[in-house]
Order: sequence, then C-alpha cells, then structure tokens
Amino acid sequence: MRSKNILVMVSNSQSENEESSFVEFRRKVRAAEMLSSAMERLLRELHFTGRLSVVVQNGRVLKSGYEEGYFRQPTAY
Repeated sequence: MRSKNILVMVSNSQSENEESSFVEFRRKVRAAEMLSSAMERLLRELHFTGRLSVVVQNGRVLKSGYEEGYFRQPTAY
C-alpha cells in the first residue's frame, strides 16, 4: 500500500511540473519571448520583417527556416 501511495505522489508531482511548464510555455509564446536575445538582436540589425518557422518534435528542433524576400534594403538618401 505504501509503494502505491508513493507512486501516486510521484505521478502527481510530475503532472504538476508538466502543467507549470506548459503554463510557462504558453506565457512565453503570448509574450513573444520565443527567441534568444542574440537572435532578436540579429533580426533588428538586419531589419528583418517576415516569417520564421520552427518545427519541434519531442522537445527538439527538427527544422527551421524563414520566408525569402523579406529583407529590406536600407533606403539611401
């Protein structure tokens, strides 16, 4: 009986950790905090406007890319 109680406690703890992790994940997505500060700095320096895509499976990035044609040339006056 004691080992069953311990398993339930471990299972509840794992479930709570997963739930809090998912809440943090949703918060970061909503707040647009999905890129490292170094990547955001590069995007600003390039004046990039467009779409970035990332495909993730089991917590690992499988593929990433951007849509072509979104780099703006600085206007020379």
